[in-house]
Order: sequence, then C-alpha cells, then structure tokens
Amino acid sequence: MKKLPDGIYIEGESLLHKLDSTVKLILFIILIAAVIAADSLLGYIALLLFTASICILSKIGIKAAFGNVLRLFWFFITIFIMNLLFFKAENAWISFWIFHPSLDGMQQGIKVVARVVVFLIFSNILNATTPPLEVTAAIENMILPLKIFKVPVSQIALILSVSIQFIPILFEEADMIKKAQTARGAQFESKRLLDKAKAAIPMVVPIFLAAFRRADELSLAMEARGYRVDSKFNKRKAVHIGANEIISFLICCAFLTIQIMVL
Repeated sequence: MKKLPDGIYIEGESLLHKLDSTVKLILFIILIAAVIAADSLLGYIALLLFTASICILSKIGIKAAFGNVLRLFWFFITIFIMNLLFFKAENAWISFWIFHPSLDGMQQGIKVVARVVVFLIFSNILNATTPPLEVTAAIENMILPLKIFKVPVSQIALILSVSIQFIPILFEEADMIKKAQTARGAQFESKRLLDKAKAAIPMVVPIFLAAFRRADELSLAMEARGYRVDSKFNKRKAVHIGANEIISFLICCAFLTIQIMVL
C-alpha cells in the first residue's frame, strides 16, 4: 500500500482533533514563542517533555508527528556547521579568516537545530489534526482585523492554507522524480558532493512543472465545485470556545511564562 504523504490531515477523535481550529492556530503561535524562549538545558528538557505530551494527545503516531524531519537531515547539519564556524565567541578554539569554531558556537548550533525540529513537529501535528478547510477558516479569523483596511483576507487565507498543504505534496513529487532520475543513472547516493549537485539540478524544472500542474488542477477542481472566494455564501466559521479550548490556552500560556520567567 502506498504511504500517505507527510503533513496531511489524519482523521481522529483525539483532544487536539476536537479543539477549535482558530484556537489551535493561536496555541501554535504561543508554542512557537515558547520554543524561541527556551534558552537553557532545563528549558529544552521541559520543551521535549511538552512536545512528547502533545504527540501522545494527538494520537497520530510518531511517524506522522515527525513527518519530513528526517528528510531534512543535511539541512540540519548545514545549520549546525554554520553556527559552529561563524558564531563569534571570545573563547574560540581557533580563529581563521571568518571561521571561529567554539564551544559556544556548537551549543548555539544545537539550540537552533532543536528549535527548528520542534517547530516542524508542532507544524506537522497542526496539519495532521486540522482539516484543510478549517486551517483556511482559522487563518481568515486570525487576519480578519485587516479587513478594515480593505485587505482581501479570504483570498490571503486561502493562499496561505493551500501553500501549507502543498508542501507535503511537493515532497512526494520530488521523491517520485528522484526515483525516476535514479533509474536513469543519476547519482544521488554518491559520496561526492559534486555528483549530488549535478543530480539535483535536473530535478528543479520537473518540480516546478509539477507544482504548476497541481495548482492548475486544484483551481479547476474548485471552480467545478462552484467555489468562489468573493461569494456571499462563503460564510466565515465562528470560533467555538469551550472548556477544552480555555484549559489548553491556559496550559500553553503557563508553559510560555515558565520558559520566559523561570527556565
């Protein structure tokens, strides 16, 4: 059976699935602030435990929560090396030209990578527990005040939502193109960086073409189903705030406060 793309909605009955989409988006922003605020060992341990708790509550599984994190291994290695070499510190091991490797740089690299990984996990959980239409409605509710300035909030919300949903689809397209190029002799598994770069270049155009094709198919499908952004029948979804939403909001705010004030 074909594996589902990472980052898509997974139907379920967990607490996170039942939360209001707009509240979930607000909680996501609060947790991202908590990720940025983490700056100590205790802070990162608390962040790890909190992230694990959310993964368990979501009931979507470890694979769905991590999503494309493992695919970005070399990206994380690049971030770590850049922080290790270019982070200026007084106790650098050696200083040569623009390179200043140090213990502080190593720690900074670990912190940045950890923050990006947790951010991706939270993003995957949000997408996996929230249907695409509810994501669009949540974004629209968040930017609704901009309507005072004649900003087309419905169109912006739709664009952002579709862009988020396209990320796992494009990863799947890239994987299919990579397999096709490998069958034609491309050396993606070569240890030489130059060979990998040469193999990756021919993938750029097909990926862009696949993205445009997918976008065209989506627009035709939406038009065929009578969707119009400026239609009066496209009613904005009301925000539902119940006991679960209030408790979740208070817990996330408390966690952010602890990260800033205590840890």
